[in-house]
Amino acid sequence: MPTTAIIVPCRLESTRFPRKLLHVIKGRPLVLWVAERIRTEAPEFPLFFAVDDELLAAPLRDAGYQVVLTGVQHASGTDRIAEANRAVKADHVINVQADEPLVTRAQILTLAELIAGPAAMATLGTPFTTAADFNNPNQVKVVFAPGGGRALYFSRAPMPYARDRAGQVDDAWVRANPCFKHLGLYAYKAELIERFATLPAGRYEQIEKLEQLRVLENGFEILCGVTTDPTIGVDTPEDAVKFEQWLG
Repeated sequence: MPTTAIIVPCRLESTRFPRKLLHVIKGRPLVLWVAERIRTEAPEFPLFFAVDDELLAAPLRDAGYQVVLTGVQHASGTDRIAEANRAVKADHVINVQADEPLVTRAQILTLAELIAGPAAMATLGTPFTTAADFNNPNQVKVVFAPGGGRALYFSRAPMPYARDRAGQVDDAWVRANPCFKHLGLYAYKAELIERFATLPAGRYEQIEKLEQLRVLENGFEILCGVTTDPTIGVDTPEDAVKFEQWLG
């Protein structure tokens, strides 16, 4: 039976929120909140953290988590996971982002189920509920086959585009139509992870700055499942405040 592991790529520096994984929330750095959430939600999967700096490795090791030190040169989390998996040697890898402290068991199990099939990669989408989020270029959109299935495209632009409304949509329209936000949770077969870094960067990847487009542009299939579990991705200091408020 193929082995499945969770590998969390962790980069010390970040542009919008410097050193956010070390940002302390209620006495603990963000990365430890994520680690504890994963261990609680999906304890049956081996868990590793692929980090690029000892400043990240130290608190994780001290808390008993397995750490793989990787280079600082990686352009994407997938590249970092590829290096880490040469040591882990998992057949299937689930990538939970280090800034997703509300990841759920159902989300992880959905990814594990999807990657057990023929697809080289899998990910998740969640329905948009507001027009403001739908129109926000920082909220990535995904369109996929009806009922969940093969991803057709990912974009920062609002899609599908409401031509009859000249793109002017409200919250009710967004909720009534298949408008999905892409969540940065992935699963891969090991072969794709190894090939990813050698694949040429695609035209649309370079325009949109979305690494998953490289996979589609090179002819690989990405399956997309649907989740309605609430999530708070911590991309900014304001997001960190939202998470702290969620903790109560």
